[in-house]
Amino acid sequence: MKHIVEHGTTLIHTPSSTRSNGTADGYTAAVQLDLNQDPDRVLFAYWVPNVSGGLVVSKIAQKTNWDLVSNVRYAKTAEAYGFEYGLTQIRFAASYGAANQHESVSFSQALLHSTERLKLIAAILPGPWNPTVAAKQIASIDNYTNGRIAVNIVSGWNKSEFTSIGQWWLEHAERYRRSNEFIRALKGIWTAGEEGFTFGGDFYQFRDYNLAPKPLQKPHPEIFQGGNSDDARNNGAEVSDWYFMNGNNLEGFREQITDVKERARKAGREGQVRFAVNGFVIIRDTEEEAIRVLKEIQGKADTEAVEAFREAVQQAGASTGNKKGMWADSKLEDLVQYNDGFKTKSNPVVEELRGGSGVDCSSAL
Repeated sequence: MKHIVEHGTTLIHTPSSTRSNGTADGYTAAVQLDLNQDPDRVLFAYWVPNVSGGLVVSKIAQKTNWDLVSNVRYAKTAEAYGFEYGLTQIRFAASYGAANQHESVSFSQALLHSTERLKLIAAILPGPWNPTVAAKQIASIDNYTNGRIAVNIVSGWNKSEFTSIGQWWLEHAERYRRSNEFIRALKGIWTAGEEGFTFGGDFYQFRDYNLAPKPLQKPHPEIFQGGNSDDARNNGAEVSDWYFMNGNNLEGFREQITDVKERARKAGREGQVRFAVNGFVIIRDTEEEAIRVLKEIQGKADTEAVEAFREAVQQAGASTGNKKGMWADSKLEDLVQYNDGFKTKSNPVVEELRGGSGVDCSSAL
Protein backbone atom coordinates (compact mmCIF):
# COMPACT_ATOMS: atom_id res chain seq x y z
CA MET A 1 0.00 0.00 0.00
CA LYS A 2 1.50 3.35 -1.03
CA HIS A 3 0.34 6.82 -0.25
CA ILE A 4 1.28 10.47 -0.09
CA VAL A 5 -0.28 13.48 1.62
CA GLU A 6 -0.52 17.03 0.31
CA HIS A 7 -2.37 19.92 1.88
CA GLY A 8 -3.80 17.73 4.61
CA THR A 9 -5.24 15.09 2.30
CA THR A 10 -4.09 11.48 2.58
CA LEU A 11 -3.65 10.02 -0.90
CA ILE A 12 -3.63 6.23 -0.85
CA HIS A 13 -3.33 3.86 -3.75
CA THR A 14 -3.67 0.12 -3.23
CA PRO A 15 -2.95 -2.69 -5.68
CA SER A 16 -6.13 -3.83 -7.40
CA SER A 17 -5.79 -7.27 -5.83
CA THR A 18 -6.19 -5.78 -2.33
CA ARG A 19 -9.18 -3.60 -3.12
CA SER A 20 -12.78 -4.49 -2.52
CA ASN A 21 -15.66 -3.12 -4.57
CA GLY A 22 -15.91 0.63 -4.19
CA THR A 23 -13.25 3.22 -3.57
CA ALA A 24 -13.71 3.50 0.19
CA ASP A 25 -13.63 -0.28 0.59
CA GLY A 26 -10.09 -0.49 -0.74
CA TYR A 27 -8.84 1.88 1.92
CA THR A 28 -10.75 0.48 4.87
CA ALA A 29 -9.94 -3.13 4.03
CA ALA A 30 -6.22 -2.33 3.95
CA VAL A 31 -6.42 -0.51 7.27
CA GLN A 32 -8.39 -3.37 8.78
CA LEU A 33 -5.71 -5.90 7.84
CA ASP A 34 -2.94 -3.76 9.31
CA LEU A 35 -4.52 -2.54 12.51
CA ASN A 36 -7.62 -4.24 13.79
CA GLN A 37 -5.86 -7.29 15.22
CA ASP A 38 -3.37 -5.14 17.15
CA PRO A 39 -4.39 -4.40 20.76
CA ASP A 40 -2.39 -1.14 20.60
CA ARG A 41 -3.81 -0.19 17.21
CA VAL A 42 -4.68 3.31 16.12
CA LEU A 43 -8.46 3.67 16.18
CA PHE A 44 -10.27 5.06 13.14
CA ALA A 45 -13.23 7.41 12.91
CA TYR A 46 -15.01 8.98 9.96
CA TRP A 47 -16.73 12.31 9.41
CA VAL A 48 -20.51 11.88 9.23
CA PRO A 49 -21.94 14.05 6.41
CA ASN A 50 -24.98 15.30 8.34
CA VAL A 51 -24.84 18.63 6.48
CA SER A 52 -25.37 19.24 2.77
CA GLY A 53 -22.66 20.05 0.26
CA GLY A 54 -20.46 17.01 0.69
CA LEU A 55 -17.25 16.93 2.70
CA VAL A 56 -15.13 18.94 0.31
CA VAL A 57 -16.05 22.56 -0.32
CA SER A 58 -15.59 22.21 -4.06
CA LYS A 59 -17.73 22.35 -7.17
CA ILE A 60 -16.39 18.99 -8.28
CA ALA A 61 -19.10 16.34 -8.77
CA GLN A 62 -19.68 14.58 -5.45
CA LYS A 63 -21.35 11.31 -4.50
CA THR A 64 -21.72 12.03 -0.79
CA ASN A 65 -25.29 12.60 0.38
CA TRP A 66 -26.44 14.13 3.66
CA ASP A 67 -29.78 12.31 3.95
CA LEU A 68 -30.41 9.69 6.64
CA VAL A 69 -30.75 6.72 4.25
CA SER A 70 -27.30 7.38 2.77
CA ASN A 71 -25.80 7.98 6.19
CA VAL A 72 -27.15 4.69 7.53
CA ARG A 73 -25.37 2.97 4.63
CA TYR A 74 -22.13 4.83 5.37
CA ALA A 75 -22.35 3.94 9.07
CA LYS A 76 -22.97 0.25 8.39
CA THR A 77 -20.04 0.16 5.96
CA ALA A 78 -17.73 1.85 8.46
CA GLU A 79 -18.82 -0.58 11.17
CA ALA A 80 -18.27 -3.59 8.91
CA TYR A 81 -14.69 -2.53 8.21
CA GLY A 82 -13.73 -1.93 11.82
CA PHE A 83 -14.11 1.80 12.22
CA GLU A 84 -14.55 2.64 15.90
CA TYR A 85 -16.34 6.01 15.66
CA GLY A 86 -18.43 8.30 13.49
CA LEU A 87 -18.17 12.05 14.16
CA THR A 88 -21.22 14.25 13.59
CA GLN A 89 -20.88 18.00 13.24
CA ILE A 90 -23.04 20.78 14.62
CA ARG A 91 -24.29 23.73 12.59
CA PHE A 92 -27.23 25.96 13.46
CA ALA A 93 -26.93 28.07 10.31
CA ALA A 94 -25.65 27.78 6.75
CA SER A 95 -21.89 28.20 6.42
CA TYR A 96 -18.84 26.72 4.70
CA GLY A 97 -20.87 25.36 1.79
CA ALA A 98 -23.51 23.65 3.98
CA ALA A 99 -26.90 25.16 3.13
CA ASN A 100 -28.76 22.47 5.11
CA GLN A 101 -27.81 20.95 8.45
CA HIS A 102 -29.15 18.06 10.54
CA GLU A 103 -28.69 18.49 14.31
CA SER A 104 -25.83 16.40 15.66
CA VAL A 105 -27.24 14.65 18.76
CA SER A 106 -30.49 13.48 17.19
CA PHE A 107 -28.69 12.43 14.00
CA SER A 108 -26.16 10.44 16.03
CA GLN A 109 -29.02 8.71 17.82
CA ALA A 110 -30.62 7.72 14.51
CA LEU A 111 -27.37 6.15 13.29
CA LEU A 112 -26.83 4.34 16.58
CA HIS A 113 -30.21 2.64 16.20
CA SER A 114 -29.10 1.40 12.76
CA THR A 115 -25.78 -0.07 13.91
CA GLU A 116 -24.56 -2.50 16.56
CA ARG A 117 -20.96 -1.65 17.47
CA LEU A 118 -20.10 1.75 15.99
CA LYS A 119 -19.82 4.62 18.47
CA LEU A 120 -21.05 8.09 17.51
CA ILE A 121 -19.36 11.28 18.69
CA ALA A 122 -22.00 14.03 18.79
CA ALA A 123 -20.79 17.63 18.58
CA ILE A 124 -22.24 19.88 21.29
CA LEU A 125 -21.86 23.66 21.38
CA PRO A 126 -21.88 25.35 24.81
CA GLY A 127 -24.19 28.33 24.66
CA PRO A 128 -27.15 26.77 22.83
CA TRP A 129 -26.83 23.73 25.13
CA ASN A 130 -27.00 23.84 28.91
CA PRO A 131 -24.85 21.12 30.54
CA THR A 132 -27.78 19.79 32.58
CA VAL A 133 -29.82 19.28 29.41
CA ALA A 134 -26.89 17.80 27.49
CA ALA A 135 -26.09 15.45 30.36
CA LYS A 136 -29.66 14.15 30.34
CA GLN A 137 -29.77 13.75 26.55
CA ILE A 138 -26.50 11.86 26.36
CA ALA A 139 -27.22 9.68 29.41
CA SER A 140 -30.54 8.62 27.90
CA ILE A 141 -28.97 7.77 24.54
CA ASP A 142 -26.15 5.94 26.30
CA ASN A 143 -28.66 3.75 28.13
CA TYR A 144 -30.65 2.66 25.12
CA THR A 145 -27.67 2.17 22.78
CA ASN A 146 -25.62 0.08 25.20
CA GLY A 147 -22.98 2.73 25.83
CA ARG A 148 -22.15 3.86 22.28
CA ILE A 149 -22.40 7.65 22.49
CA ALA A 150 -19.60 10.18 23.04
CA VAL A 151 -19.49 13.98 22.84
CA ASN A 152 -17.25 16.52 21.14
CA ILE A 153 -17.43 19.83 23.00
CA VAL A 154 -16.80 22.53 20.40
CA SER A 155 -16.20 26.09 21.56
CA GLY A 156 -17.43 27.73 18.34
CA TRP A 157 -15.90 29.75 15.54
CA ASN A 158 -18.82 31.34 13.66
CA LYS A 159 -19.90 34.65 15.21
CA SER A 160 -22.84 35.11 12.83
CA GLU A 161 -24.17 31.67 13.77
CA PHE A 162 -24.20 32.57 17.47
CA THR A 163 -25.86 35.94 16.96
CA SER A 164 -28.46 34.56 14.51
CA ILE A 165 -29.83 32.21 17.20
CA GLY A 166 -29.73 34.80 19.98
CA GLN A 167 -26.51 33.68 21.68
CA TRP A 168 -23.86 36.01 23.08
CA TRP A 169 -20.58 35.91 21.17
CA LEU A 170 -17.66 35.59 23.58
CA GLU A 171 -14.03 36.25 22.79
CA HIS A 172 -11.75 33.26 22.29
CA ALA A 173 -10.47 32.81 25.85
CA GLU A 174 -13.97 33.15 27.29
CA ARG A 175 -15.41 30.61 24.85
CA TYR A 176 -12.84 28.06 25.97
CA ARG A 177 -13.33 28.94 29.63
CA ARG A 178 -17.05 28.31 29.17
CA SER A 179 -16.27 24.96 27.50
CA ASN A 180 -14.05 24.06 30.46
CA GLU A 181 -16.96 24.71 32.83
CA PHE A 182 -19.32 22.80 30.55
CA ILE A 183 -17.13 19.69 30.58
CA ARG A 184 -16.60 19.84 34.34
CA ALA A 185 -20.35 20.17 34.82
CA LEU A 186 -21.03 17.18 32.55
CA LYS A 187 -18.56 15.00 34.42
CA GLY A 188 -19.95 16.04 37.78
CA ILE A 189 -23.54 15.31 36.80
CA TRP A 190 -22.69 11.94 35.27
CA THR A 191 -20.63 10.71 38.22
CA ALA A 192 -22.41 12.22 41.26
CA GLY A 193 -23.99 10.05 43.91
CA GLU A 194 -27.58 10.15 45.10
CA GLU A 195 -26.94 13.49 46.81
CA GLY A 196 -26.78 15.11 43.37
CA PHE A 197 -24.31 17.62 41.99
CA THR A 198 -23.95 21.35 42.62
CA PHE A 199 -22.00 23.62 40.30
CA GLY A 200 -21.16 27.28 40.81
CA GLY A 201 -19.28 28.66 37.84
CA ASP A 202 -19.24 31.95 35.98
CA PHE A 203 -21.31 30.55 33.10
CA TYR A 204 -23.34 27.76 34.71
CA GLN A 205 -24.91 27.48 38.16
CA PHE A 206 -27.21 24.77 39.51
CA ARG A 207 -27.79 22.97 42.82
CA ASP A 208 -28.34 19.36 43.89
CA TYR A 209 -29.06 18.04 40.41
CA ASN A 210 -29.49 14.27 40.58
CA LEU A 211 -29.46 12.68 37.13
CA ALA A 212 -31.16 9.31 36.84
CA PRO A 213 -30.48 7.03 35.16
CA LYS A 214 -26.76 7.58 34.97
CA PRO A 215 -24.89 6.66 31.76
CA LEU A 216 -23.94 3.01 31.28
CA GLN A 217 -20.36 3.96 30.39
CA LYS A 218 -18.12 4.34 33.43
CA PRO A 219 -16.99 6.69 34.64
CA HIS A 220 -18.91 8.54 31.90
CA PRO A 221 -19.24 8.82 28.09
CA GLU A 222 -16.01 9.86 26.38
CA ILE A 223 -15.46 13.59 26.02
CA PHE A 224 -13.60 14.91 22.97
CA GLN A 225 -12.41 18.49 22.60
CA GLY A 226 -9.98 20.15 20.23
CA GLY A 227 -8.11 23.24 19.19
CA ASN A 228 -4.59 24.56 18.80
CA SER A 229 -4.40 27.57 21.11
CA ASP A 230 -3.10 27.61 24.67
CA ASP A 231 -6.71 27.73 25.86
CA ALA A 232 -7.59 24.61 23.87
CA ARG A 233 -4.48 22.78 25.04
CA ASN A 234 -5.25 23.63 28.65
CA ASN A 235 -8.78 22.26 28.28
CA GLY A 236 -7.41 19.10 26.71
CA ALA A 237 -4.97 18.66 29.57
CA GLU A 238 -7.33 19.59 32.40
CA VAL A 239 -10.73 18.13 31.57
CA SER A 240 -10.98 16.21 28.28
CA ASP A 241 -10.61 12.49 27.59
CA TRP A 242 -9.54 13.11 23.98
CA TYR A 243 -7.70 16.05 22.44
CA PHE A 244 -8.55 16.62 18.75
CA MET A 245 -5.73 17.98 16.57
CA ASN A 246 -6.17 19.65 13.21
CA GLY A 247 -3.98 19.82 10.11
CA ASN A 248 -0.27 19.40 10.76
CA ASN A 249 2.76 17.27 9.98
CA LEU A 250 4.21 14.62 12.29
CA GLU A 251 6.64 17.03 13.90
CA GLY A 252 3.81 19.46 14.62
CA PHE A 253 1.65 16.72 16.11
CA ARG A 254 4.48 15.48 18.29
CA GLU A 255 4.99 19.01 19.62
CA GLN A 256 1.28 19.33 20.47
CA ILE A 257 1.12 15.90 22.08
CA THR A 258 4.24 16.48 24.18
CA ASP A 259 2.95 19.88 25.27
CA VAL A 260 -0.54 18.66 26.21
CA LYS A 261 0.89 15.65 28.04
CA GLU A 262 3.10 17.95 30.12
CA ARG A 263 0.15 20.24 30.89
CA ALA A 264 -1.87 17.17 31.89
CA ARG A 265 0.93 16.03 34.20
CA LYS A 266 0.96 19.42 35.90
CA ALA A 267 -2.84 19.22 36.25
CA GLY A 268 -2.59 15.82 37.94
CA ARG A 269 -3.96 13.93 34.91
CA GLU A 270 -0.85 12.19 33.61
CA GLY A 271 -1.76 9.41 31.17
CA GLN A 272 -5.45 10.35 31.10
CA VAL A 273 -5.55 12.21 27.76
CA ARG A 274 -5.65 10.48 24.37
CA PHE A 275 -5.02 12.14 21.02
CA ALA A 276 -6.98 12.18 17.76
CA VAL A 277 -5.91 13.65 14.42
CA ASN A 278 -7.88 14.78 11.38
CA GLY A 279 -7.13 13.04 8.06
CA PHE A 280 -8.52 13.08 4.50
CA VAL A 281 -8.17 10.17 2.13
CA ILE A 282 -8.15 9.94 -1.67
CA ILE A 283 -7.82 6.41 -3.04
CA ARG A 284 -6.71 5.67 -6.59
CA ASP A 285 -4.57 2.97 -8.24
CA THR A 286 -1.49 5.21 -8.51
CA GLU A 287 -0.04 8.14 -6.61
CA GLU A 288 -0.14 10.20 -9.79
CA GLU A 289 -3.87 9.61 -10.22
CA ALA A 290 -4.55 10.42 -6.57
CA ILE A 291 -2.60 13.68 -6.83
CA ARG A 292 -4.49 14.57 -10.02
CA VAL A 293 -7.81 14.15 -8.19
CA LEU A 294 -6.59 16.32 -5.31
CA LYS A 295 -5.55 19.06 -7.73
CA GLU A 296 -8.95 18.87 -9.44
CA ILE A 297 -10.77 19.19 -6.10
CA GLN A 298 -8.65 22.20 -5.18
CA GLY A 299 -8.92 23.72 -8.64
CA LYS A 300 -12.72 23.62 -8.46
CA ALA A 301 -12.87 24.91 -4.89
CA ASP A 302 -15.87 27.00 -3.89
CA THR A 303 -13.51 29.89 -3.30
CA GLU A 304 -16.13 32.23 -1.85
CA ALA A 305 -17.28 29.68 0.76
CA VAL A 306 -13.76 28.59 1.70
CA GLU A 307 -12.45 32.16 2.00
CA ALA A 308 -15.45 33.15 4.13
CA PHE A 309 -14.73 30.21 6.44
CA ARG A 310 -11.01 30.96 6.59
CA GLU A 311 -11.64 34.62 7.39
CA ALA A 312 -14.21 33.76 10.08
CA VAL A 313 -12.12 31.15 11.86
CA GLN A 314 -8.87 33.08 11.73
CA GLN A 315 -10.65 36.16 13.07
CA ALA A 316 -12.20 34.00 15.81
CA GLY A 317 -8.74 32.79 16.84
CA ALA A 318 -6.96 36.12 16.47
CA SER A 319 -7.53 37.11 20.10
CA THR A 320 -5.55 34.13 21.43
CA GLY A 321 -2.35 34.93 23.27
CA ASN A 322 -0.19 33.00 20.80
CA LYS A 323 -2.36 33.87 17.77
CA LYS A 324 -2.78 30.13 17.22
CA GLY A 325 -6.44 29.43 16.71
CA MET A 326 -7.48 26.11 15.18
CA TRP A 327 -6.81 27.17 11.58
CA ALA A 328 -4.20 29.91 12.09
CA ASP A 329 -1.77 28.49 9.53
CA SER A 330 -4.27 26.97 7.08
CA LYS A 331 -4.31 28.14 3.47
CA LEU A 332 -7.21 28.01 1.01
CA GLU A 333 -6.05 24.72 -0.50
CA ASP A 334 -5.89 23.21 3.01
CA LEU A 335 -9.49 24.13 3.79
CA VAL A 336 -11.19 22.84 0.63
CA GLN A 337 -11.52 19.62 2.62
CA TYR A 338 -13.08 20.02 6.05
CA ASN A 339 -10.91 21.33 8.85
CA ASP A 340 -7.45 20.77 7.33
CA GLY A 341 -5.82 17.39 7.83
CA PHE A 342 -2.83 15.15 8.49
CA LYS A 343 0.16 16.21 6.36
CA THR A 344 2.65 13.36 5.92
CA LYS A 345 5.50 12.64 3.57
CA SER A 346 5.59 9.74 1.08
CA ASN A 347 6.08 7.15 3.82
CA PRO A 348 3.20 4.83 4.66
CA VAL A 349 0.60 6.71 6.66
CA VAL A 350 -0.27 3.68 8.77
CA GLU A 351 3.37 3.18 9.73
CA GLU A 352 3.77 6.88 10.54
CA LEU A 353 0.73 6.77 12.79
CA ARG A 354 1.99 3.67 14.56
CA GLY A 355 5.66 4.58 14.64
CA GLY A 356 5.89 6.86 17.65
CA SER A 357 3.56 9.64 16.51
CA GLY A 358 1.57 9.48 19.74
CA VAL A 359 -1.72 9.51 17.83
CA ASP A 360 -4.45 7.24 19.24
CA CYS A 361 -7.23 7.92 16.71
CA SER A 362 -7.46 9.23 13.15
CA SER A 363 -10.69 10.81 11.92
CA ALA A 364 -10.72 9.97 8.22
CA LEU A 365 -12.80 11.36 5.38
